Amino acid sequence: MKNKFNVKDLQNFESEVIRKYKEGNTYGPVHLSGSEDGSQEEALINIFKKIDKKDWVFTTHRSHYHALLKSQNKKWLMNEIIVKAQSSHINSKKYKIFSSAIVGGIIPIALGVAMGIKLTKGKEKVWCFIGDMAAHMGQFLEAVKYSYIFALPITFVIEDNGLGCNTPTEEVWSCAGNPCLCYNNVIKYKYKRKYPHYGIGEWIIFKDKKVKGVGDYNAYK
Repeated sequence: MKNKFNVKDLQNFESEVIRKYKEGNTYGPVHLSGSEDGSQEEALINIFKKIDKKDWVFTTHRSHYHALLKSQNKKWLMNEIIVKAQSSHINSKKYKIFSSAIVGGIIPIALGVAMGIKLTKGKEKVWCFIGDMAAHMGQFLEAVKYSYIFALPITFVIEDNGLGCNTPTEEVWSCAGNPCLCYNNVIKYKYKRKYPHYGIGEWIIFKDKKVKGVGDYNAYK
């Protein structure tokens, strides 16, 4: 898929989210994407070169970069994050993006969509992004094996920052490896996260406003 954003563009988008968030003109937390050295940005830009406009993208609560690269629409995404307060669950039928804040919740849905595509002989693919902690969960291990055995059109991407919330993954599972990495429909990249698990690392006083589904925030009009 053609991409008009570079590493700096992605980083600047999150900086803008932080600025808008600090103004208090929203009513929900934000989960920021970003790495300290740009490694996450570079990895995702390269991965999204392989993702077609018609493909499905399933992702987690930390989905800003995925949604931006898939939609190529900063105005729409900023509206979702600030006005609709949907940072943790950005979804769009138009852009074929589905995200969930439930750990591992997207895995069986992504698998089912891939199965449906194969049964209907569709041409699109499914891309399922998960964190390294979720990559040790049972539904992931089963989904990878099932999709590989039945040759489903799905690729799993493990985004490894070494943490599940704030807990080191290797300390929980007492192992550095993952058996699913032997399958050719699983890829993994590592990065060191730049922002906390949620929020921006400081308290924000939200302004009073009436919530009607879509607010009247006009910054991106």
